Amino acid sequence: MKRIRYVVASAVCALTLGASRASLALGSIADVSIIDRDTGAVLTTYYCRGEYWVAGNPGARYAIAVRNRLGERILAVTAVDGVNVVTGATAAWDQSGYVFGPAERYLITGWRKSESAVAAFTFTDASRSYAQLTGRPANVGVIGVALFRERQAPAVYAPPPDSQRSQAGAADSAAASAAAPPKAAAPLASNAERSRAEMAPPMPAPKLGTGHGEREQSYVTLTEFERAQEQPNEVIRIRYDSLDNLVAMGIIRHPRPLPAGVNPFPGSPVDHYVPDPPG
Repeated sequence: MKRIRYVVASAVCALTLGASRASLALGSIADVSIIDRDTGAVLTTYYCRGEYWVAGNPGARYAIAVRNRLGERILAVTAVDGVNVVTGATAAWDQSGYVFGPAERYLITGWRKSESAVAAFTFTDASRSYAQLTGRPANVGVIGVALFRERQAPAVYAPPPDSQRSQAGAADSAAASAAAPPKAAAPLASNAERSRAEMAPPMPAPKLGTGHGEREQSYVTLTEFERAQEQPNEVIRIRYDSLDNLVAMGIIRHPRPLPAGVNPFPGSPVDHYVPDPPG
C-alpha cells in the first residue's frame, strides 16, 4: 500500500470549539464544520436534495474545523473546489492530508504554502477562485474531507498453558463468530445527486469559490501514516454558495421581513415601568 509523508496538525493552531459546534458538524469518525473566521460563527449546515450546504459570506475568511472522534490517529485528505489543500494538486484520495491524534481538534485555515504558512481560504467570486485561476473550475463550490483510519499492528499473544488451550480456543471461536464486520467506506454522492443543484433557477449573485488569500502563520510537522484500507472509511462533502444564491435555489427559506412601520408590541410602555392598577 502506498506510503507518503503527511502533515501533523500543530497544537499551536488547535482550537476547542463551543458547544454549538456539535449540532452543526458532520461525520462519525470526525466532526467536520465550516467556520467564518471573521465572525467566529460556525456556519449552519442545510440538508437539501441529498447534499449538505453552507452559506458563505463573500469576502470572509473561513476555516474547515475537524475534530477526531476516535481514540486513534486518523488521516483527513482535504480538498476545496477539487484541489488538495496541502499540495495544490487536483484532489484524489491517495494524496497527502492532515493527521489528527486521538480526540484532536484543528482548524484548516488555508492553502498550505510551507510547514509554517498558509494562504487563507476566502469566500470570493468563482471567477477569482484558486481553482479557476489554475484552470480547474469544474468543482468550484465544494469542500471534501476523506477520512482514513490507521493500520494497526497486530497484537502478539503468548500461548496459554496446555491445560488452558482448549478453553482459550473455544473462547476465541465464539469471539470471532460474534465480531461485527468491518465498516465499509462511505459512498460518494451519485452523479444524479451531484447534478440536481445545477437544475435550479438562475442565481441572483455570482457563484462563490475559494480564493488564495493573504499569507498567515500556520505551523505543522511531517509524519508517516499507513492507511488501514485504500478507500476512505468516510467521505464528508459540503457544498457552499452565498446566502442569496442558496435562497434562490430553494435550499434556504428566507424569512419574510415585516412591513416597514409595523410594531410587534404596540401596547408596550416605553419610558416607564408597569403602572399601578386604577383605583
